[in-house]
Amino acid sequence: MNETLKLKLKNLPVSPGVYLFKNKEGRIIYIGKAKNLRNRVRTYFGSPGRHDPKTERLVKVIADLELMVTDSEMEALILEANLVKEHHPRYNINLKDDKHFPYIKVSVNEPFPRISIVRRLAKDGARYFGPFTNSNGMRKTIKFLCRLFLIRTCNLTIPHPSGKLQKVCLDYQIGRCLGPCEGFQSEKDYRKAVDAVLMFLSGRSMTLIEKLKKTMAQQSKRFKFEEAAHIRDQIDALQSIFNKQKVDANKIINRDIIAYAREGCDTVVVTFQVREGILIGRQHFQLRSELDEVEIEIISAFIRQYYNQLPDYPQELYLPVSLPDESILKKMLSGLAKRKINIFTPQKGEKLHLVDMAASNARLILDEILIQKQKQKERLTGSVLALKDDLNLLNSPRRIACVDISNTGESDAVGSLVYFVNGHPLKSEYRHFRIKEVKGQDDFAMMREVVGRYFFRLKNEKKTAPDLLVVDGGKGQLSSVVKEIKSLGFDHQLIIGLAKKFEEIYFPDSKEPRTISKASPGLRLLKQIRDEAHRFAIDYNRKLRTKRTIKSWLDKLEGVGPKRREILLKTFGSVKKIKEASVAELSEVKGIPKNVAEIVYKAAH
Repeated sequence: MNETLKLKLKNLPVSPGVYLFKNKEGRIIYIGKAKNLRNRVRTYFGSPGRHDPKTERLVKVIADLELMVTDSEMEALILEANLVKEHHPRYNINLKDDKHFPYIKVSVNEPFPRISIVRRLAKDGARYFGPFTNSNGMRKTIKFLCRLFLIRTCNLTIPHPSGKLQKVCLDYQIGRCLGPCEGFQSEKDYRKAVDAVLMFLSGRSMTLIEKLKKTMAQQSKRFKFEEAAHIRDQIDALQSIFNKQKVDANKIINRDIIAYAREGCDTVVVTFQVREGILIGRQHFQLRSELDEVEIEIISAFIRQYYNQLPDYPQELYLPVSLPDESILKKMLSGLAKRKINIFTPQKGEKLHLVDMAASNARLILDEILIQKQKQKERLTGSVLALKDDLNLLNSPRRIACVDISNTGESDAVGSLVYFVNGHPLKSEYRHFRIKEVKGQDDFAMMREVVGRYFFRLKNEKKTAPDLLVVDGGKGQLSSVVKEIKSLGFDHQLIIGLAKKFEEIYFPDSKEPRTISKASPGLRLLKQIRDEAHRFAIDYNRKLRTKRTIKSWLDKLEGVGPKRREILLKTFGSVKKIKEASVAELSEVKGIPKNVAEIVYKAAH
């Protein structure tokens, strides 16, 4: 921890606000809110063993801190959501592509409003509805409303700035517009049609139908049967949509139903918008989260971001799980909507059925995303196809393993195995080995031991062998492992040796090496895999040597046993930082008394 960060931690305020953690490059990596900034921020830097894995990874890369003080926790909550949406920090849960969903815009700030599709919200006095993930269905809705209520589709400015009348277009001739541009329709009558559209988009279909029925009855009493028939057709069209979409007629309340599906780091959240008992929309969002992120925190983060700048708020929110910060979320949502919003977690009945239906939709969408990801993984890269031709193979080597040895003396000799699938590293299949059976510097025997142990494990665990095994070295290294592999029953394993000097390829049944064009993507892939195996082996070798050095220094200190060694290394991260620590800093560590801290300090200096 640098001195600047230490100073900031000592002078943290006790007020509510937002804190921004930055890495050494100055990039914001995490944004959080707190009721008490001093108490909350200090929890990250004390008792490291109590943190979850995600927080431990975060704390290791924090280099700076920035604060934004607010008057209340609710203000901090809203500010946090705004900042996360703007900066998309690495360690926050983030909505993907949330800025690009379309909205329906009704330009009520104009005398003769228009309906259009936009991708950004603006404070221009217009009414916005959305966002919509099904743009095709949204366009059909706009087309239906414009034809039903005779809303103009042109881009003319009405009335014209100069005051002159403009000629009607084809829409007027075919009965899809009443010609406000040429003065054939008054602003008052046009506004009535726009108000009907706004009621429909707000989910107040039943209220709109009742209003139209009253208007139809009034027109009939006045013997205006043509106008009444037109209104009747509007009612029939709206009624047909109402009957198709009705999902809950017990209570006419505007509701949003939220559910999610999760697998690994991929999460999909689905929201259903129910207005006056009608399901008027379904949206889905893909979230980016850490593997060890708690699911209730994912839902809470989604609600804070999704409802932060929404044009239309429900009266009730149904969730699949109870949230610990539900009370503060209620205050936030009620403040944004300027009316009370309740949050429920249904346990039975129709409400639970709606949540389950949303969850089924989320699972379906997530499965589609995972299938697409799997297809992407299975797609062969050009380098794999080129390697198939370079080596004259019958099939493309999708799965390639490569072994290497790192031997810097009689001790700490190690081997490594890296694994590539379709030209990309699969680090979950990487393996490293400490050489146990070979004494001295015998690279051939070490290579034989590493390969033998690996294939012996594959045989016992009944796992599939790689399509191609690459041995780092020439004919000698290759010959040393072929007999070992065949003795384990892998008679048909494809093996090649890659010599460093001239990048030559050796085959078991050929005395002479084969050369591949330096420009070939296949050779570049082999070199990449070989270099990765070399790096992995050296890293492991260095790690073992470092551990041995650490152990030898700490073991000599009186009063520092295995447990205290582990505490010191976990707290400070390295022997170097332990040596740089003062007596006060050492004694602050839980489990390290002052007399032991003084022993460590004296030994270091």
